Amino acid sequence: MTAVFSHGRLRLYLLKLLDDGPKHGYELIRLLEERFLGLYAPSAGTIYPRLQRLEVEGLVTHTAAGGRKVYEITEAGRAELRQRAGELSTLEADITASVEDLSALAGEIHTEVRGSVRDLKRELREATRQTRQGRWTSPPRPTAPPAGDEGPGPAGDPPLAEFDRRLAEFTVEVGALVRARRPSDQQVRTAIRLLDGALDGLRRLLR
Repeated sequence: MTAVFSHGRLRLYLLKLLDDGPKHGYELIRLLEERFLGLYAPSAGTIYPRLQRLEVEGLVTHTAAGGRKVYEITEAGRAELRQRAGELSTLEADITASVEDLSALAGEIHTEVRGSVRDLKRELREATRQTRQGRWTSPPRPTAPPAGDEGPGPAGDPPLAEFDRRLAEFTVEVGALVRARRPSDQQVRTAIRLLDGALDGLRRLLR
């Protein structure tokens, strides 16, 4: 759960969403995901226990419709919203700030990934071009260089060797970037989705 909903604030926001009209649990999850621009989505295990607790407290009720429980706020729930109007206003402002932070981090990671994928595409296109022209040769087996000789530099690497080197550097750089910022669990999950997107792009390229 995102930090903005710590200390029982998710409970308050669920009441706010139900005040707009009856909803089942999936609708509440979808609305929260939309509010966070897809960068955060609570799990069913996060939402349903809180709805049950709200019902025990008499703040919401539910009816069964189409095999689903549809939740509706009670007058007691609306009274709590009125009493906590100032807290709800602060929560809305915090959500807006949280979305901006998540969007900025996602944008930074996307830029890093996009640049790395662009380099990978360029290297793969070059390798394909050389193969079609009959210029590709398998890399020689590595041998220990003479003392004081560090061997050929990266510029002399065959394309696949250069690809392996760039991939290793990319992994280290992304890992360092994420760890240096000490991201939240949700931010890490966002980074994973961006990496998955980069992988999908490579799959399409290599089909």
